[in-house]
Amino acid sequence: MADQAQANAAPKADSSEFVAADQQAGNRFPPKGRPLITGINRIGLWTLYMKEVRRFLKVQTQTIWAPAVTTLLFLVIFTVAMGRGTREILGVPFATFVAPGLIMMGMMQNAFANSSFSLLAGKIQGTIIDILMPPLTEAELMIGIVAAAITRAVMVGGAVALAMFLWPAVEVMAAHPWAIVWFGLMGSTMLALMGLITSMWAEKFDHNAAVTNFLVAPLSLLSGTFYVIDNLSPVFQTISRFNPFFYMISGFRFGFLGESDIGNTNHAVLGAALGVGALNLLLGFVCYRLLKSGWKLKS
Repeated sequence: MADQAQANAAPKADSSEFVAADQQAGNRFPPKGRPLITGINRIGLWTLYMKEVRRFLKVQTQTIWAPAVTTLLFLVIFTVAMGRGTREILGVPFATFVAPGLIMMGMMQNAFANSSFSLLAGKIQGTIIDILMPPLTEAELMIGIVAAAITRAVMVGGAVALAMFLWPAVEVMAAHPWAIVWFGLMGSTMLALMGLITSMWAEKFDHNAAVTNFLVAPLSLLSGTFYVIDNLSPVFQTISRFNPFFYMISGFRFGFLGESDIGNTNHAVLGAALGVGALNLLLGFVCYRLLKSGWKLKS
C-alpha cells in the first residue's frame, strides 16, 4: 500500500520529456499526421495481390479449368452447327476464325468475375475492414485487385488457347503478337475495372449477377465473336461499332489471323488500340475517384 501511495504521489512525467529522451537516444519520430510509409507500399501491394491470386487458385477447378471447358464447348457446338469446318470466314475455316474471339471472351468474363467478387464478399461477410484498414492508398488497392483479375484472365486465356491448340479443327497462329498482348491486356483491364466498380455498387450477389447477365454477357456475345459485322444490317453494324467489346475481340483476332472487322493492317488497328487504351484510362480514373470517396464502402 505504501508503494502504491508513493507511486500515486510521484509526479507524472510530461510526454515532451519522453520525446526529448527519445531524441537524445537517436530516435526520430515524424510529426503527427505525416505518414510513416512514403512512396509506394510495395509489401502491402504485393500482399494484397497475392491474397487475391491465392483466393482464386484455391478453387482453380472452378475459376480456371471450368471456364476453359465451357469455352471449348462453345467451339464444338458452333463448329458442328456450321458444318464441321467447311465454311470459311475471312479466308480461314470457321473454327479458326472463332477461336481467338472465344479466348478473348473467356478472358474478359473471368476478369470481371474475379474483381467483382473482391469487395462485395467483404461487404456481405462483414470483413471489408480487412481490406480498407491496411496502409494502402486507393490507387494501390485498385492496382492490387485489378492485377489479380488480369492474372486470372491470362491463366484462363492460356488454358483456352491450349485447348484450342489441341483441337484438330483449329489452327492457332500469331500474325501480330503485339496485338495479342495489347488487346488481351486491355480487354482484361477494362472488365477488371468494371468488375471493381460493380463490386463497390452491389449490395448482394444478385446485383453482381444482374450486371453479368444483362450487361457483360450480351456485350460479349454480340461483339462479333461468332460472326463478322458485315453480315449485319447497317443499323446493327452501327450499334456494334459502339460496343467496346467489339474492338477488343476484333483486335485480338487481328493478332492471330492478321485480319479483322476493323482492318487488315497495323495502321488500321492502331486507332482501335489507342481508343481502348484511352477508355481504360477513363475507367481507371472513375474507379479511383469512387474508391477515394468511399462510395458504398464507408458508412
